Amino acid sequence: MLNRITFHFKLFIFLIFFSSLLLTLIGYYYYYELNNQLYSEIGLHAKIQAKDIAMFPSLINAVEQQDNQAIAEIMAPLAQNSDASYLVVGNPQGMHLYHSLSPEKVGEQMVGGDNQEVLAGKTIITVRTGATGISLRGKAPILDQHNNVIGIVSVGYLKSHLDHISSSKLLKIALAALLLMSALFVFSWWFARHIKKQMFSLEPREIGLLVRQQKALLESIYEGVIAIDQQCHIVVINQAAKNLLALTQSSRELRGQPLNKVIQTVTFFNHQKMHATDTHDEICQFNHLTVIASRVRIFLEGELQGWVISFRDRNDITELTAQLTQVKRYADNLRILRHEQLNWTATLAGLLYLKRFDEAIHYIEAQSEHTQETLDFISARFCSGPLCGLLLGKYASAREKGVQLQFDPACQLQQIPAQMPETELMSVIGNLLDNAVEATLQRAGVHHPVSLYVVANQRELVIEVADQGIGINDKLRDNLFEQGVTSKTSGDHGLGLHLVETYVTRAGGTIEISINQPYGTVFSIFIPCPPTDCIATSSLLANLEHADHAT
Repeated sequence: MLNRITFHFKLFIFLIFFSSLLLTLIGYYYYYELNNQLYSEIGLHAKIQAKDIAMFPSLINAVEQQDNQAIAEIMAPLAQNSDASYLVVGNPQGMHLYHSLSPEKVGEQMVGGDNQEVLAGKTIITVRTGATGISLRGKAPILDQHNNVIGIVSVGYLKSHLDHISSSKLLKIALAALLLMSALFVFSWWFARHIKKQMFSLEPREIGLLVRQQKALLESIYEGVIAIDQQCHIVVINQAAKNLLALTQSSRELRGQPLNKVIQTVTFFNHQKMHATDTHDEICQFNHLTVIASRVRIFLEGELQGWVISFRDRNDITELTAQLTQVKRYADNLRILRHEQLNWTATLAGLLYLKRFDEAIHYIEAQSEHTQETLDFISARFCSGPLCGLLLGKYASAREKGVQLQFDPACQLQQIPAQMPETELMSVIGNLLDNAVEATLQRAGVHHPVSLYVVANQRELVIEVADQGIGINDKLRDNLFEQGVTSKTSGDHGLGLHLVETYVTRAGGTIEISINQPYGTVFSIFIPCPPTDCIATSSLLANLEHADHAT
């Protein structure tokens, strides 16, 4: 019977079911959050009212004298004008001195058992069952001139009152949901008909047959594609793959051959890794070509059938990748600088609001002097504008995290080596600084500064990053530069040091890792090279200096 149901109708039913389920979940979540927000806002409102009432001098005097009549005269107008369900005043022994809803309870014990914190001098928000039922309460202590607790003020909102507010909002949500469901019903029917039309009135089974008959479409794929079976024998290979690998045999001749006869054995084809996980966009060497390859397992009814390997020439996307990486770093650095500027502005606004003008002037002078010194040092010692922007961003990011980034006074980079592009140099320095800051944050106690030393002379470029963090785990030291190897438990990690090692090796350099004293790690990079013309600081530093002076 189900096979006779058209795809059009199945899609319509699915859309209605999914939309209804999603709408129900969203409505429940919205109501839950709305209810929490309501309790939070009203609780805060009650707390503020209780605190303000507890500060009335007349009420303090009346409570000190235990004058119930005076307390009632003070509280009655407040109770009449307040939106709260009730106002209560009690003494340190928990006895009612005033109750707006039940005056007969004066002299009786307060109910709820939530007075201990108030008697300790705290202002609290609680939900308790009291003499008038379940209510949301804000309680504040009444303090005498010696800051001794002499009484309690309680402002309460009955749960029935809160439920009434929630119910009115729930009704609005239900009406909106009903209207939205009607719209979704119409949309689902139209969408299902539209999809059917776009599929030329074919059923999915017919489309599957048509796809299997059109295997030639594989040849139109720009990327190289190779499908292999469980024994790593080639099942399908397209023309793009043969062109990239410089293979002259036909697809028929290659079909059935072991993969290692077509592509030299690399770690990408490690048998254990292939069975364990898929891999996406991994940089590796296929014969003479550096490619970006992905490997996906193919399962049928839970059983592994083989793998599909797709790859493309790395040079095709290197330039775009470098540009995107640089833009991302700039965006992150600007975000950090903006966040820091907002904090600075908020602090200054607070000082001005408090009329502490001398402290505000001192704060402005201190911030401007500190920022200008750092900017002047970086702009004078490093010739690359983008690199200066990166270092300023890393400096601000580290300071935001509570770690100081120190620049060695001997830093001097007026020329960039020809064999290391500017973007790769930025990646090397940026990744090393990120790792050093994270290692420092992971060590408990005082966070010591991270130091950076960069010098380029006629013989070599030296980069040294030192931290006093947690150091390197001995189990990871031998495989530290392999992709995916990391000591971190979360986040997008395991790539930074792999890129550092790749770029340094490509430039003919070496990396040395040593233990810092008394603890931590020192990464030292040496790139022997004749320097090229330096990259001028240009407009970036001018803009940064202008922005700094403007602040």
